[in-house]
Amino acid sequence: MIISSRGRYALRVMIDLAQHDNGELISLKDIAERQEISMKYLELIVSTLNKGGMLISGRGKKGGYRLKHQPEEYSVGSILKLTEKTLAPVSCPEIENECCERAGECITLPLWKKLDEMIGQYLAGVTLKDLLEGKV
Repeated sequence: MIISSRGRYALRVMIDLAQHDNGELISLKDIAERQEISMKYLELIVSTLNKGGMLISGRGKKGGYRLKHQPEEYSVGSILKLTEKTLAPVSCPEIENECCERAGECITLPLWKKLDEMIGQYLAGVTLKDLLEGKV
């Protein structure tokens, strides 16, 4: 499993929004400058997070974004699943709940399923608040 820059940057954006939360919307320009992410790429990432129900957005001169919920309500797993689509350690149809003609004879399938489960459980158990407090 390799987390793409999109997933890593999404996590950085969510952390940035949590760190700078003062109840007001935060501009993309400010986030882009602090995180050193291009505006174009940042717009794609924030669009995904917003459509996924993780952010509150506003337009206009004082427009921007902020977290919809408290940092402890966001797991790293939920952020990465939204941006990565899968966190599976291997590209195996069975892990993605699709039929695989080799599943009945695949000796390694239980290994990959267990690893996928462990990754999912770990990332679901780590919140933005945990990261902010250094509890990882």
